[in-house]
Amino acid sequence: MKILTLDFETFYDRAFSLTKLTTEEYIRDSRFEVIGVSVQIDDSSRSRSSATNAWFSGTHAETQIFLDQFDWGNSLAVAHNAMFDMAILNWRFGIRPLRIADTLSMARALHGTQVGGSLKVLSQHYGLGQKGTEVLDALGKRRVDFTDTELEAYAGYCKNDTALTYKLFKCLMAEGFPLVELKLVDLTLRMFTEPVLEVGAYLLETYLDELRAKKATWLDQADVSREQIMSNPKFAELLKAQGVIPPTKISERTGKEAFAFAKTDEAFKALQDHENPVVQVLIGARLGVKSTIDETRTARFIDIGNRGTLPIPLKYYAAHTGRWGGDDKINMQNLPRGSILKNAMLAPVGYSFLDCDSSQIEARTLAWLAEQKNLVDTFARGDDVYKMMASSIYAKPEGEISKEERFIGKTTILGCGYGMGATKFQAQLKTMGVELAQEECERIIRIYRAANSAITGLWRLCGIALEAMLSNKSINLGINGILQVEGKKGIRLPNGLYIKYPNLRRSKDEETGKTELVYDTKRGRTVIPTRIYGGKVVENVCQALARIIIGYHLLLVARRYKVVMTVHDAVGSIAKESEAEEAMEYIYKCMKETPDWAQGLPLDCEGGYGASYGEC
Repeated sequence: MKILTLDFETFYDRAFSLTKLTTEEYIRDSRFEVIGVSVQIDDSSRSRSSATNAWFSGTHAETQIFLDQFDWGNSLAVAHNAMFDMAILNWRFGIRPLRIADTLSMARALHGTQVGGSLKVLSQHYGLGQKGTEVLDALGKRRVDFTDTELEAYAGYCKNDTALTYKLFKCLMAEGFPLVELKLVDLTLRMFTEPVLEVGAYLLETYLDELRAKKATWLDQADVSREQIMSNPKFAELLKAQGVIPPTKISERTGKEAFAFAKTDEAFKALQDHENPVVQVLIGARLGVKSTIDETRTARFIDIGNRGTLPIPLKYYAAHTGRWGGDDKINMQNLPRGSILKNAMLAPVGYSFLDCDSSQIEARTLAWLAEQKNLVDTFARGDDVYKMMASSIYAKPEGEISKEERFIGKTTILGCGYGMGATKFQAQLKTMGVELAQEECERIIRIYRAANSAITGLWRLCGIALEAMLSNKSINLGINGILQVEGKKGIRLPNGLYIKYPNLRRSKDEETGKTELVYDTKRGRTVIPTRIYGGKVVENVCQALARIIIGYHLLLVARRYKVVMTVHDAVGSIAKESEAEEAMEYIYKCMKETPDWAQGLPLDCEGGYGASYGEC
């Protein structure tokens, strides 16, 4: 298969750039212009590999002719940050390669945040050569504004980027990037670059007006300015004026004390019930004004719908464990249950949207990995594991378990498998509107651990695995040694990628005086020491295995139906209305299929279909 590596250079200025606009906005904007494009051809099917690197700069019609000469339909197209280049290739020139690869995505999976994702940094890491700076001289210049000399220099810059990207792709493949993951990179990119979902803007416009009216009402009630509400220091002063000490926390990003004003901060949420009604109004205004995600995302959906179909931007390997994440300022991974945005995500005319969710996949994976036979057997039989747990907690038959008691059983099964203690369990229940005494939470934790000794044993084994990594030794983990600890490289997963703990070391906690294990996590340019222990490793590997399984299911479904999105443990696809039932049965079959490396893992799923994502 031929490899076609490409790089587009496009017009940008201070107001019109990818720092100001999303990728979708930028490429679909009327101001968009291709300055030039470089395509490098490598025919790996030949006995002696040969490569040519061509640059072209011309009108849109001329660029179309230049691009059409390449055999995209039988080639692997490679780019760095391919979401950008492949979207241009399809949206602007109607070209869809046979396969797509992205060196940014690949590097993210192999290196996480430890090396960096830019072509410049990765080229330096692998010693491939230097990236030029000519793009900086192109600020504000249309194609016709370049002199022949400037355009020649820009051509050299673009061709060099293309050559570096090809070399980087070869390095990443040589380093062991798995072929199955290359297929998932391709599938993820096509969710964005080949969009098919329509936006029901008519559903959203009235909703947006209502949202904005509510915000105005909150500010009027609080009798304060938007600036006072939005600014953390000024909002803190408003609280102090009412005799309230502003709640604080230690920031995960900086490691320093910061105001705890997030909607998920318990101390902040508690102020909603403050005895002073003025404080209640201030908190309500803050939550209403600061939580603008619903408003901005609704407006963004409407704008996208006005420009065309809805691309689904997902970041491949966004998390430490390989899970996908939201991208392009529109996080499809956290649309609220019952959100009107879901109802506005419409299948194309004549098609149905099919959504299927893998049931309790992490809990099932944990039980299987730890060889907790009683739990595995319960899942396999299709029995109610939550009632089973509640039966143990409340010492009565499953048939007598109430809805409230089953909820406690469910929370225990889903929350306590990674070493959660009673205090955290109590806090978790409180966020769900359930208050239990500390002593009762301690009793439930004891019952869970006694009933699941194989799981607690896996926590201890993963603690030993951390010590092995620290000593650069190797051991196996889990059922049939499915996970291999390979010293400082980390934990090798069944797909050939690793869970890594960079700079794993012992550290003394200044507050408690205890020595614990920590590793480095990067948040932007900040390096944060992150505590790690046996139970947390179990959580990491279970999430990673669940993600590999979902990836396996995505590829199975994609053999017959177009996959349009994935959200956590769910697969979203489309099928013709006339075969929706048949398609749903096929997807059920796919998502109950176990990968070869996970024989004996009982999987299940549930789903539905409709005209929109919300109807599923």
